[in-house]
Amino acid sequence: MLLVIDAGNTNTSLGVFQGTELVAHWRLTTARSRTVDEYGVHARNLFELAGIDFKAINAIAIASVVPPLNYTLKTMAETYFHLTPLFVDHTTDTGLTILYEPAGDVGADRIVDAVAAIEKYGAPCIVVDFGTATTFNAINHAAQYLGGVITPGIMISSDALFERTAKLPRVDIRRPGQVIGSSTIAAMQSGLYHGFVGLVDGVLRKMIEEIGNAPRTPRVIATGGLASLIATGSEFIELVDDTLTLEGLRLIHERNISPKSSVLSPKGVVS
Repeated sequence: MLLVIDAGNTNTSLGVFQGTELVAHWRLTTARSRTVDEYGVHARNLFELAGIDFKAINAIAIASVVPPLNYTLKTMAETYFHLTPLFVDHTTDTGLTILYEPAGDVGADRIVDAVAAIEKYGAPCIVVDFGTATTFNAINHAAQYLGGVITPGIMISSDALFERTAKLPRVDIRRPGQVIGSSTIAAMQSGLYHGFVGLVDGVLRKMIEEIGNAPRTPRVIATGGLASLIATGSEFIELVDDTLTLEGLRLIHERNISPKSSVLSPKGVVS
């Protein structure tokens, strides 16, 4: 069985694959101060609750955008699983051509998302990942990673309103019943939701124009914590895939244990 870990700035997602089947997955708060033993015990407890044999894990793949956690996760894998994990970065054999400059600046999560999107949905496509930052990732018709757009996440915007204003409260992020808010909370929720949907669709409209629509218009896939919420109001988001990053880690691990296999072969595009 394969354990995959996506370590983000706000949340850390874990998944367990039996072959190509995702048999269990969890989302935890990212805690930079958590020790090797704490991560190990958390993993053991999650496995026990899901009825998964801890000793059945024979490989681990990790995508991390939190460098201080890398040593902790590596040591946890070695200590509790007796395995050396595969850390994905721009030097990993993913089958993806990265045109970003420098390639080392592309976050591991963005690489992994692109690999999964190409395999599952074909190229061209755009992946919008709603994390601490919201990233827009563009893949062209030749399944090449072009680059994208990075904006503050909606929670960063919400926190800024609360922290930088004297009278505005912290609010839940939700879709309001109408645009014009009849209270301060409703007005803030409307501004955050509709303002962010407008940002997302404005960026996507321009990205789609730049990529072009031949032989087809790019598909737009959303993932991340608030993807489902924002997708309900978006003109361009076609579908939400909550486990896209975990699937990408599985595909990259598969490619690295079977290098001759063509993992990126979506709808006629061969790696």
